[in-house]
Amino acid sequence: MMTIFEPVGKAHAAAMRPGFVPCDAEGAVAAQLLRPRFDDDRESLLLAAFDAFERLVRFESIDSETPRRCIIPPRCWRRLLVSSTATVVMAHNHPSGIAWPSDADIAATHDAALFLRTIGIDLADHLIFVADGHFSFRTAQML
Repeated sequence: MMTIFEPVGKAHAAAMRPGFVPCDAEGAVAAQLLRPRFDDDRESLLLAAFDAFERLVRFESIDSETPRRCIIPPRCWRRLLVSSTATVVMAHNHPSGIAWPSDADIAATHDAALFLRTIGIDLADHLIFVADGHFSFRTAQML
C-alpha cells in the first residue's frame, strides 16, 4: 500500500480551481478596463454596460461602505440600464486574495442575472479580481 502525503497547510492553488484566470491570460476588458480600477485595501463593485456591438455605453463604480460587502443601489441600476444596453459585466475585488466567490457573491450574481434577464439584458459575466488573476462565473459555468 502506498500513501501520498500533501504538505500540511498547503492550500490548493487558485489556478487549479475551475473559473480562475491568471493575470497573463486576462482579456482586454478584464486587464485594461476593470483591473486598474480596483483598490487593494477596499472591496469595490464595478458594473459595465455594453451595447449589441460590444461597445462600452455606461460604467458604474460602487465603493463598499464596509470593507467586506458591496450592495448595488437601485439608482446605479437605473443609470446603467440605458436603452442601448445589451449586456452587463459585473466585477469586484477580494482584497483578501481569495478568488473563490462567497455564498453572498453567488446569490448576488444569480439575483442580478435573473433581474437582467427579466428586462432582456444578458449578464455576460461576474469577475472577482485578486492580485494574481480573477475568478469568472462564466468560465466556471456558474451563470
